[in-house]
Amino acid sequence: MSTEQQHVAPPEAQSPELFENPGIEEHRERLADTDPREAKRVERLIVLILTISALASIGAIVAYAVIPLDSTLGNLRYSTLFLGLGLGIGMLGIGIAAIHWAKTLMSNVEYVEERHLQRSDDETRTVAADMMKHGVEDSGIGRRPVLKGAVVGAAALAPLPILVPLIGNLGGSWDISAFRHTVWGETPEEFSGNIPGGGTGRRLALDPSDEPIMASDVTIGSVFHVIPHGLTEHEHYFEEKAKAVVILVRLDPDELQEPQEKADWSYEGIVAYSKICTHVGCPVALYEQQTHHLLCPCHQSTFDIADQARVVFGPADRPLPQLPITVDQEGYLVARSDFHEPIGPSYWEREK
Repeated sequence: MSTEQQHVAPPEAQSPELFENPGIEEHRERLADTDPREAKRVERLIVLILTISALASIGAIVAYAVIPLDSTLGNLRYSTLFLGLGLGIGMLGIGIAAIHWAKTLMSNVEYVEERHLQRSDDETRTVAADMMKHGVEDSGIGRRPVLKGAVVGAAALAPLPILVPLIGNLGGSWDISAFRHTVWGETPEEFSGNIPGGGTGRRLALDPSDEPIMASDVTIGSVFHVIPHGLTEHEHYFEEKAKAVVILVRLDPDELQEPQEKADWSYEGIVAYSKICTHVGCPVALYEQQTHHLLCPCHQSTFDIADQARVVFGPADRPLPQLPITVDQEGYLVARSDFHEPIGPSYWEREK
């Protein structure tokens, strides 16, 4: 046979142009369709799953109410854990119950209906309405009040682990002035008067170890995530930390572009800026050493650390607030004062 000769399949092996419609597979009844006891057992199983779902949702709400959200990190972790478990098990239970119900109790008969114009005649519409009523009746929800009650109860409780903490956190002070002051402006008694020329003397410390930072330990190109020293003992630790977090960077002093009025806000090339992005408040923590740019991972706002943290890209419309720093008599980095402008998103400035 020539290599150019093509193989031709016999006629019986060639695919036909048209396939015969096989129709609908013969309906096979399930055990629950023919055995009332099996149907009742399945119903009880679904009710049990929905009950577990409802109890998980209630448990999450109880955990939120019982576990205090104070300065203890462990309490915050446990509260978040139980809220997440309650919400997850609650939603998962509803999903599993719905699938099991559909596969074992609801009608599994296939119906075929020819597609017509969108507006059918009145007789067809009446038949369609009757079919829908028949489908509801066939699902058994009307004659299974316990199952119906379990569905309604679990569905009503499932969103509460989200709504209760949300509503519970709506209280408290919404005073805009709270964002104009941080604990950097508070002077601990033990550090009072320990820096030349005066100032708060609040030491800069590593986050989260709270270890004070010596200026000699900060090398060019290094980056530190900083909190006020002693903040871990604060009554409202998480709230104050959210406002006071700082990023500390050391550059070559010759690369810094500082105006005359801020000439003493840095120390030998070490600068400190708020980590809270001035767009919507995300943490700015990605530092590019070669360009001296800080990047916000949320919406890519970019700030130039060498030039007063001015915005060079992205939606932020003002620089990061700078924390004036110096060193104390022991060589530790300290804050001269609080930030001189509100930290965080610029919309706080809409109210004075």
